[in-house]
Amino acid sequence: MELTMRNLAIMKNGMKTLCSLLAVLLLTGLLPFTSRAQKIAYAEPEREDNRRTNFEIIGKVGNNILVFKNNRTDNAISVYDNDMKLINRVKLDYMDDRWINVDFIPYANHTWMIYQFQRKNVVYCMGVKLNEEAKRLTDPIELDTTRIGWSANNKIYTTIFSDDKQQVMVFKINSKNPKNFLFTTMLFDAELQLKEKQQLSLPMEERHDYLTDFLLDNEGELVFGKFRRRNSNDYITDLQIIRKKLNRTEFSSNVLNDDEKLLLDEVKIKVDNTNRRYLFSALYYKQKRGNIEGLYSVVWDKATDTSVRVSTLMFSDDLRKQAKGSDANLRLAFNDYFIKNIIIKKDGGYLLAAESMYTTSRGGPFNRWDYMGWGNPWAYPMDYYSWGSPYYSPWGWSRYGYNRWGGSQSTRYYAENIMLLSFDKDGNMEWNNVIPKSQFDDDNDDLISNNIMNTGGQLHFLFNVYERRTLILNDQSIDANGKITRHPTLKNLDKGVDFMPRLGKQISSRSMVMPALYRNYITFAKIDF
Repeated sequence: MELTMRNLAIMKNGMKTLCSLLAVLLLTGLLPFTSRAQKIAYAEPEREDNRRTNFEIIGKVGNNILVFKNNRTDNAISVYDNDMKLINRVKLDYMDDRWINVDFIPYANHTWMIYQFQRKNVVYCMGVKLNEEAKRLTDPIELDTTRIGWSANNKIYTTIFSDDKQQVMVFKINSKNPKNFLFTTMLFDAELQLKEKQQLSLPMEERHDYLTDFLLDNEGELVFGKFRRRNSNDYITDLQIIRKKLNRTEFSSNVLNDDEKLLLDEVKIKVDNTNRRYLFSALYYKQKRGNIEGLYSVVWDKATDTSVRVSTLMFSDDLRKQAKGSDANLRLAFNDYFIKNIIIKKDGGYLLAAESMYTTSRGGPFNRWDYMGWGNPWAYPMDYYSWGSPYYSPWGWSRYGYNRWGGSQSTRYYAENIMLLSFDKDGNMEWNNVIPKSQFDDDNDDLISNNIMNTGGQLHFLFNVYERRTLILNDQSIDANGKITRHPTLKNLDKGVDFMPRLGKQISSRSMVMPALYRNYITFAKIDF
């Protein structure tokens, strides 16, 4: 008995020593760490949903996953459980047949649906609160109305909300006077209670004045950029930051770039709520229709109401070789790149992802000058209460296969390497890396490009690759030090399903819902990491 107890004690001590050794090996990287396996759950295709169905992935509300679907005049929300089994398809009968647009603001246990429709010559903007079963918790609330002089299917109102979802803004722009845009902004809290409503004028001195995307910070302040193009598809100059501060009836504007020797490409904005700053980024070149030279960035500080950093990073030859390959013309390496994502770090640093994208057709290849102004519905002069599609496309073509350049000629869309640049809080580049890929598709862009899944310690880049003439969903991740890991092929991949990664949406810290094509139907899958 004593010998047996002694042996047990020795075994227990040995196990402790082995566990400690394994922990040390894992931490030092001498023993590979196996991450949790991905799991995919598929929804059964619904007979009403074909590849022309308009949809929006709302997200996870309560214990369910909600997806809005529109088929002509039929509007519905499909309610799925955590395994993507359909619980119910809730028809939105209270949405008028002449609906124009819908936006969703999902919370933990409910979602706000803000929609607009036209009745006679009046456009209504309404809000309704839905529970996890897509049932109404409130009657529709009238947020605003606009009287127009004709029948139109263009959206009047734009809805934006802050990162913490505690601030919601609905606004419209009257651009009947091309030299003076009249903004009407309505700021709401998380319960859609009106906090303030203001009318503000924005002078548009030149016919080549343009506006960037609109963002709302966690304090309820609206921010966007205004710039000038010499021609409708030419370079950017005279970049300004425009802010709508709380309880102000006038916009605040400041010049960010007045250097005529520094010509900017499309400008991207990101809010840094932690440090109360705004980041403006753009690729730049030094001569008209020249080659992309590097990255231009401005950090605007709210506390001091001034720029705290203006920097230019000229891309080195080593960076160009990474981005395009050693056999390519290095001067042309970044000419097909477009900024896709900016992720702010807690300390004020940031990670920037850019993707190489271009098209070819029988009429010849398009270059970035042909894309200017197409990718942003705000990046061109607007008609009276009327502008482009609410769906963002970095190329400028519709996600439903409509070729915005028109004509019947065949167009091939390409999406290639992803360039990653990491910067510290002082704007210095910490590291750079490239995820190589080569994708193309004819007459449609649904299946190409990528999406990012942020799991905290890593960023997972999801995109399709061809293997033996079959599209396979690929997963490559990058960690905080710039190390890229190519993960094994995702489990439970169905050979009959083609994923549309760039249209997916992250719904939790380790889950993403992604649309997919099954034969001629639209369906959805949940990917757990």
